[in-house]
Parts: sequence; structure tokens; C-alpha cells
Amino acid sequence: MPITPSPRALQVAQRVHAIEPFRVMEMVKAANEMKRSGIDVISMSVGEPDFTAPDIVAQAAMDAIRGGITQYTDSLGLHELREAISGHYASVHGLGIDPRRIVVTAGASAGLLLACAALVAEGDEVLMPDPCYPCNRHFVSSFGGKPVLVPASSEDRYQLSAAHVDAHWTARSRGVLVASPSNPTGTSMTPGQLRDMLAAVRRRGGFAIIDEIYQGLTYDHKPTSALALDSDVITVNSFSKYFSMTGWRLGWLVVPDALVPTFEKLAQNLFICAPTVAQQAALACFTPEALGIYEERRREFQRRRDFLVPALRELGFQVPVMPDGAFYVYADISALQHAHRDDSTAFAWSLLREAKVAIVPGDDFGFTAPSRHVRFSYATRFERIEEAVGRIARVLK
Repeated sequence: MPITPSPRALQVAQRVHAIEPFRVMEMVKAANEMKRSGIDVISMSVGEPDFTAPDIVAQAAMDAIRGGITQYTDSLGLHELREAISGHYASVHGLGIDPRRIVVTAGASAGLLLACAALVAEGDEVLMPDPCYPCNRHFVSSFGGKPVLVPASSEDRYQLSAAHVDAHWTARSRGVLVASPSNPTGTSMTPGQLRDMLAAVRRRGGFAIIDEIYQGLTYDHKPTSALALDSDVITVNSFSKYFSMTGWRLGWLVVPDALVPTFEKLAQNLFICAPTVAQQAALACFTPEALGIYEERRREFQRRRDFLVPALRELGFQVPVMPDGAFYVYADISALQHAHRDDSTAFAWSLLREAKVAIVPGDDFGFTAPSRHVRFSYATRFERIEEAVGRIARVLK
């Protein structure tokens, strides 16, 4: 007679308790349920381009599958892809990045996990700005580190500064993790701000992990990669945003030459390699045809931003810094004539119910006045953004 085990609660690792749920997904789930019931909901919540991979990229994937090119690649990534990424740095930034330093990963998330696995030890403190992308602090916590969120104001472009590093570095501090452009604010560090911050970290012998996944979506000025300022930084990038390949799960790191063997060893053990078909498809991203499409899309994102930010300000949202990258607007609701202007979660749910517009409350992004802030994503069609603004206006008035 088979033995039926008695139910019991398995004890999870202590580190799990430091990781909070991703609250935005509750909003997404509710919006999707409304859509399934036939309600027209405009989604301005998830940070995913409404564009998908161009036909030339999709065709490259199908060719790889039909040709049987689906087996493991080297753990550091397909050599041809690492060379293509190196060439992209040369053409966009004028930088000579040795392909050997490029590590292709299963999305930027896997890249950040590798970086934290390599650099963060139990009890290490890692400084990052508040607000910031919530998973960044959870990556640090996953390896026993302690994320230290430093309040960053609009005067700092919501970014970590050299003064922040000077004020918050302790004997337990080991490095910084920043994003430029940032999620949720859409703001980049100025070249001077980035240079000074990196110098402050370098003086203390710390590491710097720079998330550059939105750099392809930079407006008003040319993007500045941290690699142009310090060869010892670790940068993270992705095919998800500019290259419109979110579900393909493909990204890359650029690491100091001396750390390549460390990252290779970790990649071999943790991931084996990034998805082969996605890597083969990504080679087509760097063709003139694909790059032309991506630039058209970047200009379309800028058009959306240039409409949305003034429209929100006209409605009473406070956006003190024009976002210069990504596809987000981080807005202060405290001056609105609305019952929930001091509770961003209640405000977001109210908009979903009354305006049928899904946005994200500030709770996910840190601890500096999250109840006063919401995030809008303009990764949806221009006409839908116009309609969303009209719906919100009717609710507010």
C-alpha cells in the first residue's frame, strides 16, 4: 500500500523574506481580468514595448530552428554575437570594447544575478538610489547582501550622486548599483554626475554595476555609457527594450577583463548559456535594415513622451524633471484635486476602476514618498495614450 506523506510546511531560506512581491503584477492581473470580461482598459503599467521584433529578426530565429542551429553555445555567448555587440559600441559610443569582455546572458536579469553572485557577499551593503527598479535590490538580497536605498530627489535627477556615496558609504559598503536611464523615472545621469559618482566609488575600492538597458531609448542628447568613463565598471544591457525582444530573454554584460573567468565559471554553472535561438536572431538586430526600424521606434517613443509629459502637467501631475530616456514618467500626485492624492495605491486602483486606465503606484520602487508618486509607461500606441489622458481628465474634473 503506497505511503501518503503527511502535509508539512517546508522551511524556506531566510533570504526569501527580504524579497517583496512585485506589486505591479497585481495591477496587471486585475487589468487583464477586466479586459477578458470585455472592458476596454488602456494599459500604461508594464514596462514592455508595444513593438515586437522586426520581421528580419523573427526570420533569423526561424532560419536557426529550421537549420537545427539550436544546441548550446559557449557560456559566454555566441562568438559572432559578442563581436556584433562590440561593433555596436564602436558605432554608437565610439568605444573599442574587446568582445572577450562581453558576456551574453538570459536577459538583463540573469546578467544582474551573475554580477551579484560574483561581487556580493553575505552582509555586504550595496548603495542604490531611491526610487529604483525593485528587482535590483532583490538581486542583492538574494546573495545575502543588504541593499541600501539612498533618497534621491529631482535635483539629483533621481540618481545616485558622489555626495550620496560620500554620505552613505560605511565599513560594510562594497559597491553601487544604478540605472541610467532609470526605471521608474526615465532620467539619465549626466556625464559629469556619472563621472563623479564613479570616482567616489573607485576611491573606496568599491564596485559599480551600471544598468544601461534603456540607453538605446535616449532622447534630447547622445547616451553616455559608463564604459567611456571607467573600464572597471560592470555594465548591463538587454535586447528587451530598444531591440523589442522582451520574451526572447537575452541580454549582455561588459565586465573587466580580469573578471571574465569568474563570470564564465558562474555562467557555466548557473545558466549553461543564453537561449541559442534568441542569440541567432539577435545577430539580425545589427543589420542596417533592423537598426533603421529601431531608430524609427525610438523617435516614436520620443513623440509619445513629448505629448504625455505636458498633458500630465496640464492635469496637475507634477513632473519636475523631463524624462530623457526609457518610456516612463514618474509623477507626483499630491497637488491633484482627488480624494486619493496622498495614497498612490488607492489612486491607481481608482483610475483603473473609473477611467479604465492602468498605471503603477510608487510602492514598488522604494521608500521615498511612494504614496505621492505613480509611474506611467508610454509603451503603448500614441492614440491610446491620447485616449488615456482624456479619460483621466474626465475623472479628475
